[in-house]
Amino acid sequence: MDYKEPLDVGYDAQTGLPQDKAYLECGLPPYLQTSLKHMMDSWRIIDSGGRDLRWDLYWCELNADINCAEVDQDISPEQAWYLREKYLRMERGD
Repeated sequence: MDYKEPLDVGYDAQTGLPQDKAYLECGLPPYLQTSLKHMMDSWRIIDSGGRDLRWDLYWCELNADINCAEVDQDISPEQAWYLREKYLRMERGD
């Protein structure tokens, strides 16, 4: 077996958590995963210069699903904001 260098994963000095927040996407409810997929597909069209007439539907659907999952405590507030920032392109305070 060949030796491989460990991945250089940066950690936050205060929290000890990985700086790459992708772990916050683990264990999401199936309905939220579906909404995320729809939104990613729509952003792919928009970002490539196309037009997706369902973009606003998917954006609202994902926003509502994130809010429901947070209120139902299926995801943490930290996960909810991570998803809003990444997939809805929101900033805190919007």
